[in-house]
Amino acid sequence: QVQLVESGGGLVQAGGSLGLSCAASGSIYSINAMGWYRQAPGKQRELVATINNGITNYADSVKGRFTISRDFAKNTVFLQMNSLHPEDTAVYYCNANVKPRALALINTYWGQGTQVTVSS
Repeated sequence: QVQLVESGGGLVQAGGSLGLSCAASGSIYSINAMGWYRQAPGKQRELVATINNGITNYADSVKGRFTISRDFAKNTVFLQMNSLHPEDTAVYYCNANVKPRALALINTYWGQGTQVTVSS
């Protein structure tokens, strides 16, 4: 099994910054893409940012404000969020595509989510 543990959420004023981290542990042979998604109340979960082999992808709504990065040695992905808006308020989920063994298929795992609240 693979566990993803997120940390770093909280309450911040509009215009402020927060950093999220997500560490993967367990049966891991390799990790392909890692990413962050978010779900606001009453809305569907949406992609925020992904990183795969150093190539990053961002939702249009966060481009220029959020930065995703990864520490390969520690199986950890980070999300630095600057210039936060009230509409960034959501539960943020970490995601990883993991190969548990050399010849195994890739499985997708999710973290438990961390709340980010931006006050106006």
